[in-house]
Amino acid sequence: MANAGEVDPVPARVAGSDRVALRDPVFISDLHLCAQRPRTLRRFLDLLEAIGGSAAELVILGDLFEYWAGDDALQDGGPDDLVGVEVAQALRRLGSRNTIVYLMHGNRDVLLGTQFLQASGALLLADPAIARIGIAPTQQPTLLAHGDAYCTLDLPYQAFRSQAREPSFQAAFLARPLAERRALIGQARARSETGKQQMSAEIMDVTPAAIAEALRSAGVRQMIHGHTHRPARHDFPLDEVPAIRWVLPDWDQDTLPPRGGGLRLVAGVLQDLRL
Repeated sequence: MANAGEVDPVPARVAGSDRVALRDPVFISDLHLCAQRPRTLRRFLDLLEAIGGSAAELVILGDLFEYWAGDDALQDGGPDDLVGVEVAQALRRLGSRNTIVYLMHGNRDVLLGTQFLQASGALLLADPAIARIGIAPTQQPTLLAHGDAYCTLDLPYQAFRSQAREPSFQAAFLARPLAERRALIGQARARSETGKQQMSAEIMDVTPAAIAEALRSAGVRQMIHGHTHRPARHDFPLDEVPAIRWVLPDWDQDTLPPRGGGLRLVAGVLQDLRL
């Protein structure tokens, strides 16, 4: 453990809630915030200002950051670290305006821990989590997830995903110096991008069987997830009952055409949130 006034490089991991009630939520994911995408960061901060006090909840379903090497980066002062500090402060301001912030781990920021949660005031959601959306008696039971767990055809990624979420693996990784962690993450990202170029779109997408099993296990008929960067509403039958799968868009306001958006509950109906 760190001495008084020092940063513990291996913060305690915290388990997220697997059930939540959302009265008036906004859903976003896959923002991939970093210093190299200043327009995306600015648009995200503008969104927080716009919804503060008007939305009851902001729900971020993973990959808030392009990468996250550990909560001790909040004290390091590099360009991406300053982005993390700015985002944490903005989320805390949003919370002070009576909008609750919920955060789920993605594949890029699975190491977000207690220090970031304390700095931002965000509440952690488990992946997946079951949400009751809206006001009784018209609440919509909905499964919330990042989405990468359902890309079951990508076997190497699923093996990595399981390892990256092991508490012992995370503790060993976070015990390394911050600079070494950044270098290892950079190497892993480069390998991942190379691997994607050799994979079919089908392998990198969710599989219908995995989605169906997840909905059955949760006992719901609606899902919201991100990860695939293929925003859409999918209507399909599940055991002869209508089901819906919403896929959130990724964000990149620094390229043309710009991308971004999400979902918002309006008069009890989920609608596209356009930037």
